[in-house]
Amino acid sequence: MIISENNKIPLPQFRILMKNTDERLNLEASTNEEYFKKRTGIQLEEDVYNILVKMAEHTPFEGSIRLVSGASFPDIIASGYYGVEVKSTIKNQWKSIGSSILESTRDQNVERIYLTFGKLGSPVEFRSRPYEECLSGISVTHYPRYQIDMELEAGETIFDKMGIEYDVLRKMENPVTPVSKYYRSRLKPGESLWWATDSEAEEGSVPPTVKLWSALTPEEKMLFTIQGYVLFPEIIGDNHSSKYQRFALWLATHCGVVNTNIRDQFSAGGKVDICVDGKTFANVSAVFGRINRYKEQIIFEILSTEPQLLQEFWKVRTIKDNRVKQWCEIAASYCPCSNKGQEKIFELLSAIMWQ
Repeated sequence: MIISENNKIPLPQFRILMKNTDERLNLEASTNEEYFKKRTGIQLEEDVYNILVKMAEHTPFEGSIRLVSGASFPDIIASGYYGVEVKSTIKNQWKSIGSSILESTRDQNVERIYLTFGKLGSPVEFRSRPYEECLSGISVTHYPRYQIDMELEAGETIFDKMGIEYDVLRKMENPVTPVSKYYRSRLKPGESLWWATDSEAEEGSVPPTVKLWSALTPEEKMLFTIQGYVLFPEIIGDNHSSKYQRFALWLATHCGVVNTNIRDQFSAGGKVDICVDGKTFANVSAVFGRINRYKEQIIFEILSTEPQLLQEFWKVRTIKDNRVKQWCEIAASYCPCSNKGQEKIFELLSAIMWQ
C-alpha cells in the first residue's frame, strides 16, 4: 500500500488522536486500576488498539486503525502512514527497554510513530510521545535496543547526544556503526570496550562496555534472562552445570556482561507446582515457574529474532513456521531422561505457552 503525500492525513490531526487516546486510557485507569495491573504486553496492545478505534470515530482515521502486533513494528498502524508502538513496565517509573535500533520488521509505509507507554505500577498512568523524543540511550544485547524514558527533556535524546537524526539513523544500512563510535567516545578510565571495528560491526557483535551482572538494572537482568531461555534452550532441559557455558560465553563476548554466579539466575527456587488450564504439574523445577512468568516476553523474542540467528543458536537447519513449538521441542530434547520424560517436559512447556 502506497500513501500519497497529498492524501495523507496531516500530523496535527494524528497528535489530537493520540492526545484523546491518552485521556481515555487515563480515565479508564483511574476507575479500573487493577485491570491494567494484570495486563500482559500483548493484552495492553489490544487495549490501546480498542481505544484508538473508539477515539478515531468521526475523524479522518475512522476505519483505518489496524493491530499488527506480534513481530511487526510498530504494533498499531493508522491510515497506513502513522504508527503506535506500545510499551509498559510493572514498576512505578517511566523508563524501560524498548525495541531494536535495526527496525528490521518495520512497516515501510509508516513514517511517523508515537510511543504509548503504560506505567502499570500504582498509580497506573499512560503517556504518548513521538517515538524519537523518548529514546534516551541504547542497551546492547544480541542486538542493540533503545532505552525508553518518557520524562526525557527536549534535547536529551540519544539522537541529540549522537548528533544524528532518528530518521537518518533508522534508514542507514548499518546503524550500529555510529552507535559504536558514540559509545567508544564515552568510555571512562578503567572501562574496557569489547567492540567490533566499524567495518565488522553487525547485529549481535557490539557490547558497548564490560560490566558485572550485579551492576545491571532489574529490567536488563530480566531481558538477558529471557534471551538466555530463548537462545540457549539447553538451560531448560539439561541437568549438567555445563549447560550454562554457551550462555555465559555469549553474555561476556556479545553483551559485555560478566556473571560469576550464573546458575542462580536460572536454578534458584527449588521446586514449584504449576497449574495450567486446570491441570497441575507438581514438583517441577522453578525454571518453569520463571518461564510461566515471562512467557509473553519469551514468545515475543522467539517471534522477533532473525531466523538465521535462531538457526545458529538452536543448532538446526531450518526454522519451522511454528517457532514456539519448535523451541519447546528443542528444550525438551535436552532432558537427560527417557522419551516419556521428554514428552512430559514438552507437554508442560506447550501448556505454559498456549494457556
